[in-house]
Amino acid sequence: MLRDKFKGCKIILASGSPRRQQFFKDLDIDFEIRLKDIEEIYPVELQGVEITNYLSELKANAFDGEIATNELLVTSDTIVWFNNSAIGKPKDYDDAFAILKSLSNETHEVITSVCFKTIKKTETIFDVTKVTFNRLSDDAIHYYLDNYKPFDKAGAYGIQEWIGLIGINRIDGSYTNVVGLPTEKVYHYLSQFDTNM
Repeated sequence: MLRDKFKGCKIILASGSPRRQQFFKDLDIDFEIRLKDIEEIYPVELQGVEITNYLSELKANAFDGEIATNELLVTSDTIVWFNNSAIGKPKDYDDAFAILKSLSNETHEVITSVCFKTIKKTETIFDVTKVTFNRLSDDAIHYYLDNYKPFDKAGAYGIQEWIGLIGINRIDGSYTNVVGLPTEKVYHYLSQFDTNM
């Protein structure tokens, strides 16, 4: 459906995440990938969704002056929000272990913002999902880190991996948001999008 709607337009996904790229393929969206290295630093006073909104827009603004009239740029950012602080990607193995230990037997939020930018406008949407872990043993955490190496993932885990199968008690909200992209909201936004850019 979106493939026909966006004929004559080009959707650019500015994300190196294989999970987001696969979601776009699964949604039958024609897109190309353009990447820029962005230093993901945000003002310390930002909280929760303010952080992901800021970072997704920061990534989009890096393309100022490079977007053509028929192009729609899509950028995104995901964080884990727990105990009033943001948890991004782990620095190393020990950091990943500490993160998962802290999330064990607790509920946290996964927040993803998606920024859509054309030559004329910038709009950002977001989604929040609550995730509750069972109590994770040290052995289970070590097994997961040794075998799945989730060091490129916010919160040091992928819900679609082994840890999600054995460790997650419940989720409230969008599953795909926890993987890294709220696909139903992205699809709805694109379905309503005015392609007369």
